[in-house]
Amino acid sequence: MSWLEPVKLNGEIVTLDPLDITHVEPLRAAVADGELWKLWFANVPSPEQMQSYVTHAVEKAETGNIAFAVRLNSTNRIVGTTRFYNVDDLNKRPMLGYTWYAKTVCRTGVNTECKLLLLHYVFEHKNAIAVEFRTHYFNQASRIAIERLGARQDGILRSHQIMRDGSIRDTVVYSILRHEWPAVKTSLLSKLSLYKQDNQENDGDPE
Repeated sequence: MSWLEPVKLNGEIVTLDPLDITHVEPLRAAVADGELWKLWFANVPSPEQMQSYVTHAVEKAETGNIAFAVRLNSTNRIVGTTRFYNVDDLNKRPMLGYTWYAKTVCRTGVNTECKLLLLHYVFEHKNAIAVEFRTHYFNQASRIAIERLGARQDGILRSHQIMRDGSIRDTVVYSILRHEWPAVKTSLLSKLSLYKQDNQENDGDPE
């Protein structure tokens, strides 16, 4: 049995449902809101690629790489996706990424609560040692969003990945460690509280 397993995570703003094939069409609609696949530095699928994107993610769930559809509670609309991947069961260390949202829910509390739910689950229920984040060196919006979570930069993997346009990606690596989680949790709860007060939150961007 894998260390991580599919689980529904319930929040006030969003619910994270384990990804399945029924989410293909809702995610096609979500990704069309903002056309995020056109960002050269982001690994976001186009509507035409969504079927294979979801199918591959569902298949990987059998090895503990758990993907989620992000559902907005106020409208019941699927507005994006995120996942644990490259999960190191032995060392209780997952990566958290493949995160993107419909443009209309960016700069809201959606990303903040998603990360709170995911980190709470993996640190407090699965006793993770660390959670790792990776993003493109030139994706400043994503880097800022990750740093705002409280993650610290571990380093840069130079010439790490060939992008779909043929360019070579330098990957920035961040992590949150187990002993850092209580402070990160307090910060995320504070950000959500402010969001509820004024409905404004500087939030995440696709990785």
